[in-house]
Amino acid sequence: MTASASRGNDGRVREFGLAPLPAGQRRGEAPHGEGPGGPPIAWRGPPSGPQPGGEGASAPPAHRPLRTRPWWPWARRGAVLVFLLLVAVLLVQQARAVEWAEVFTAMRAYPWAVLAAAAALAALSHGIYATFDLIGRHYTGHRLPAATVMAITFVSYAFNLNMGTIVGAVGMRARLYTRLGLKAATVTRIVGTSMLTNWLGYCLLAGLAFAAWPPVLPEGWHLGGLALRAVGAGMVGLVLAYGAMCAFSTRREFHVRGHAIDLPGWRVALLQLLLSCSNWAVMGAAMFVLLQGQVPYPLALGVLLIGAVAGLLSRVPAGLGVLESVVVALLMGTQGSPSRNALLAAVLCYRAVYYWIPLGVAAVLYLGMEANARKLRAGAAAQAPAADARGRRP
Repeated sequence: MTASASRGNDGRVREFGLAPLPAGQRRGEAPHGEGPGGPPIAWRGPPSGPQPGGEGASAPPAHRPLRTRPWWPWARRGAVLVFLLLVAVLLVQQARAVEWAEVFTAMRAYPWAVLAAAAALAALSHGIYATFDLIGRHYTGHRLPAATVMAITFVSYAFNLNMGTIVGAVGMRARLYTRLGLKAATVTRIVGTSMLTNWLGYCLLAGLAFAAWPPVLPEGWHLGGLALRAVGAGMVGLVLAYGAMCAFSTRREFHVRGHAIDLPGWRVALLQLLLSCSNWAVMGAAMFVLLQGQVPYPLALGVLLIGAVAGLLSRVPAGLGVLESVVVALLMGTQGSPSRNALLAAVLCYRAVYYWIPLGVAAVLYLGMEANARKLRAGAAAQAPAADARGRRP
C-alpha cells in the first residue's frame, strides 16, 4: 500500500493515505457487518492548514445571555420602577374605592371584644398561610431562612387579596425571591406549590360544606341544591384522588409544557391539606364571629367559600362588592339571620381586619425588604453552607 501526496495552495506538501483493508475485503466494499453506507476509508488525520471558509475560520459565537448585554441593567431597573409604580397606583385606587366612613361607622357599632376576636383570627389565618411557601422551600430545596420565606408569603398574600393574583401571588413573590437570589424556575415551582396547597384545602372544605350543608341559592343562580351537592362530592373526590396519587402512584414525575413536576409523598400531601383546611376554617371562624353567632358556623363557612370563588371569577380587585352581594343574597331571609345592614356591617368589618389592616402591614414590610434586600441575600448565602453541612451530617 502506498501513500500519495498533494501540494496545497500554500506550497506545503500534505501526505495522506488509505488504511489497509482487512483480508478478503475489496476496495469499495463495506466492512463486514456494515451497510453500504459504511465508510471503507480510514484517514490517518485531517489535512493541516486552513479549513474551508477562510484561514483561521472558527465556529460562530454562542448566543449571549441577556444578563451580559450592556443595556440589561437599565432594563431591569426600568422594570422594577414600573412594578413599584403599579403597586403604588393600585394602593391608591384601592384606598379610594373604600367607603371609609361606612367602615368606621360599622366598626364603631361592634363590641370591641368581637372585633378583637375577629382580628386575632385574621392574624392566625395569615400566619397559617405564611407557612405555605415553607412547603415550597422543602420541595425545591432552596436555602432562604424560614422567617424570610414566611415574610415573603405574608406580603404576597396580603397584596393578592387586595390587588389580585398577578400582582400579589405571582408578582410579589417573583420580585422578592429573585431579589434574594432564587432562579425564576425555582420561584415558579414555589408559586405553584403554594397555590396547590391553598386550593386543596378549599376543595375539601367547600366540598364537604356543599354536600352536607348546602346553602339555599337564589333562583337567579340556576343551580339547585342537588347540583350543589354533586359539585361538592366532585370536589372531595378530586382531593381524594390527589392523596391517592401521592400515596400509591409508581410514577413520581410528570412533564407539563417542558416543566418537570415531582409528585410529593403522602406526608407532604397530608401536611398541605391540614394547613390549607386550617386556614380556610379560621377564615370562616372570623366571619362567624363577626356575624355574632346569628348564623351557624357551617353556613357562614360555606357562604364565605362561595364568595371567595365569586370574587376570583369577577376579576374585581379584592372582589369589592362581590363578597357583600354573595353574603346578602345567601343569608338574607334565612332563619335567625341579621338584617341587611347588619350583614353589610359584618362584611365591612371582615374586610377591615382581614384585607386592609394586613395590607398596610405588608406594604411597610415590603418596603423594608426592598431596602434590605442585599443584606438579606448575604445572610441567606452565609447560612447556606451551614445548612448543607447539617444536611450531610450522619
